[in-house]
Amino acid sequence: MQRVVTGYLDHLTVERGLAVNTIASYRRDLRRYTEYLADAGVRGLGEVAESDVSGFLAALRRGDEDHPPLSATSAARAVVAVRGLHRFALLDGHVGNDVAHEVRPPAPARRLPKAIPVESVIALLEAAGSLEGPRGLRDRALLELLYGTGARISEAVGLAVDDLDRGQHTVRLAGKGGKVRVVPVGSYALRAVEDYLVRARPALAAAGTGGVRGGALFLNVRGGPLSRQSAWSILRSAAERAGLDGELSPHTLRHCFATHLIDGGADVRVVQELLGHASVTTTQVYTLVTVDRLREVYATSHPRAIS
Repeated sequence: MQRVVTGYLDHLTVERGLAVNTIASYRRDLRRYTEYLADAGVRGLGEVAESDVSGFLAALRRGDEDHPPLSATSAARAVVAVRGLHRFALLDGHVGNDVAHEVRPPAPARRLPKAIPVESVIALLEAAGSLEGPRGLRDRALLELLYGTGARISEAVGLAVDDLDRGQHTVRLAGKGGKVRVVPVGSYALRAVEDYLVRARPALAAAGTGGVRGGALFLNVRGGPLSRQSAWSILRSAAERAGLDGELSPHTLRHCFATHLIDGGADVRVVQELLGHASVTTTQVYTLVTVDRLREVYATSHPRAIS
């Protein structure tokens, strides 16, 4: 068995050209696998059954006196190494069938989007507008639009003035792959953007050469288009002024938009269209956020929720 393992690692090094760290990880995983098989009385790869491979996966997740339980990601890497070993042994003629083929690596836990409560969003928006002068009006308009439409930051900073239809209360967003969608703009966001257009954008535009009409909707202090990095900095600075703990990402307000809509009873397919997701499966992750919130409320409110 050890001879096959050595041949497999040599194959990965020479023919596949895997990185040194990857080879080292595979070596550790396969050493643990061969030790597991030895403890189970298995003397060669030809004696291994599918139940041995699935049992090894269970042992990885369970841990023992010498090894802590592995996360899904680490266990998945080990199973990939084991599956590769058995496939190599089959192709090289050492065994007659691949018993590891049907053993699937564990799927890593899905990371739920981070959404903050409505009250925190309001505090964030107010903090954004607390700056004096054109910058405060611009920052409030930007964050109101992000939260009010679910736009990605890249979509928001890519807006032209003409993309906003103030008469129809809509905005035209260019998403991934150039796919364009028209999204309603709520009264709060529309009012903030109108205040910015009337009272702040002319002053910002005067610092550049593009003039007030046409061009980018959101401008920097030099009169040029606002960048994604600057928009992210605006969000981060507003969060600090609002005293919000935790890490806020450029997608925070987009996640809040979707989660709060579904909390309010919105159909997931409507939210899919608003977000510009190609598949409803991507949007359905927000329903998991809502279920988690329901569990939290139940656990803290129901007298017999905790046994």
